[in-house]
Amino acid sequence: MVQQQKSPWKIAVAAPTAVLVLGFVGVAALAPRWLGDILKDANTSVVNDLGWYYSLIVAGFVAFALLVAFGPYGNITLGKDDDPPAYSLVSWFAMLFAAGMGIGLVFWGVAEPLSHYASPPPGTPADTPDAEKAQAAMTTSFLHWGLSAWAVYIVVGLAIAYTVHRKGRKVSLRWALEPLFGRHVRGWIGDVVDVFAIVGTLFGVAASLGFGASQFSAGLEHLGILQSNIWVLMVVIVIITSLATCSVLSGLDRGIKWLSNTNLVLAAVLAIAVLVLGQPLFVLREFVQTIGDYMSNFVSLSFRTLPYQGAPGETWLGSWTTYYWGWWISWSPFVGIFIARISRGRTVREFVMGVLAVPALVTFLWFSIMGGTALWQQLYGPGNIVSDGKVNSVTALFEVLNHLPANTVLVVGFLILLVIFFVTSADSAAFVVDMIATGGEQNPPVLTRVMWAVLGGGIAAVLLWGGASSGDLTAGLGALQTMTILAAAPFSVVMVLACIATLRAFSREHRQRLKLENQILHREMAEHVVDKVTEQVTESVVDHLEDQVITVVDESSDTAPKVRKPLRIKLRRRKGRESEHSKK
Repeated sequence: MVQQQKSPWKIAVAAPTAVLVLGFVGVAALAPRWLGDILKDANTSVVNDLGWYYSLIVAGFVAFALLVAFGPYGNITLGKDDDPPAYSLVSWFAMLFAAGMGIGLVFWGVAEPLSHYASPPPGTPADTPDAEKAQAAMTTSFLHWGLSAWAVYIVVGLAIAYTVHRKGRKVSLRWALEPLFGRHVRGWIGDVVDVFAIVGTLFGVAASLGFGASQFSAGLEHLGILQSNIWVLMVVIVIITSLATCSVLSGLDRGIKWLSNTNLVLAAVLAIAVLVLGQPLFVLREFVQTIGDYMSNFVSLSFRTLPYQGAPGETWLGSWTTYYWGWWISWSPFVGIFIARISRGRTVREFVMGVLAVPALVTFLWFSIMGGTALWQQLYGPGNIVSDGKVNSVTALFEVLNHLPANTVLVVGFLILLVIFFVTSADSAAFVVDMIATGGEQNPPVLTRVMWAVLGGGIAAVLLWGGASSGDLTAGLGALQTMTILAAAPFSVVMVLACIATLRAFSREHRQRLKLENQILHREMAEHVVDKVTEQVTESVVDHLEDQVITVVDESSDTAPKVRKPLRIKLRRRKGRESEHSKK
């Protein structure tokens, strides 16, 4: 009798996920505008009402990251105490960076600083000089892509890395809550958390893939190769999905690692090229200046909710700061679980500094080069990138490159960079989703990973097609993106609980370590006291014996009577000590 092979998926997680994903994608494809309007209204209400809450918890996530890194828990190893790091520092950084923000940096590196310059936050005086508006635009971009964003990823990543590598649990978000809920995470509570993680990851990657495909096709149109239309977008998505599938088949240690390293080198080459061919002195000065502004105003910017600006303030925050906080939260299961998977052997301090400080610094440099060059062109150069107070986010990058030498080569290089970022993100997302869907297997089956990669590309293609049929190409993707932000609201509660659970687990281990260290110390002290007492008793006995009078019979004369002469033999006399026995 042939034994039936057991399904690799956890049905309680995979089945609800399939229903939610397929149901939403079906409605979004058939009625993208209707669904988009409903979700937009819902999102506006949620974002406007919870903007203060998002700002508060994200600032709290930064404090959490700094606390665990520089507090008493920093030396805890994410694995066994003698485990070496699973990947070299360069490969580790390249993989987490490519999965975390690669696509967004290419898309928004130019567009966001220009957008903030064109439309400053409400309350900015109308007579503010252009130079001050440009500087404030760069500082705001740093806020959205800096320490706060990576701190969101740290919350999930650190919790998962600790439970997986230190406690031996499987790769699943549910185990991050075990210190709070105990065995209950094995039931429906854990299933709900994992479903949220899978749906958020699929929707977030699919939306990014769709919008990135739009930018890629715009780049092809800029080069005069193809006219951007729905068919070109379909072909682009098919090619990217196929490349992601090949990367999945090659495995984590070959596909994602090799592509991430290649992407990091290519991004560095392109950034240096734009810096050298543009305004290097201006950009470097602006980089240093903006870091100073960002650090000195970090607290006030992090808690900025614009309460006295009324509806315009709510709208601006909902379009930028609060939107970003929701977006990073929605991506945190994907990025957090992935960086946890590749971080075995790192200490808590290494993990936090590697995920928080280094990527943020590189992100700052990228925005300074790309956004700084764009702002210089707008203020002092050929300009005209901002038109009627608006910026075309899709084409802004190519408009800036158009004013640099060797612009065709640069555009081709950025298109290649964009494709590789797509592939690494799609591959990483498929890897993470399959780990969760299979109940936390660290090396899930290749075929199911391929299925998730194809599904992500399929979702983007279906929604683009549905939007084109309704006359608004990105309507379906906009609905998907809005749905992702909405899902961030309940998941943010999970993240707050994960912070509490992680601190509780760290505190428990720290107390156990201190207890063990005290036991060892007490044992060593006891052994030391015993040794000291033994030594003193031994010396006392030896001194007592040395001080005894030993009489020797003098038999030197045969005729003389035998007289006993006292002869004191001192083998050793302790300095400055009088023997009472010798006086007797």
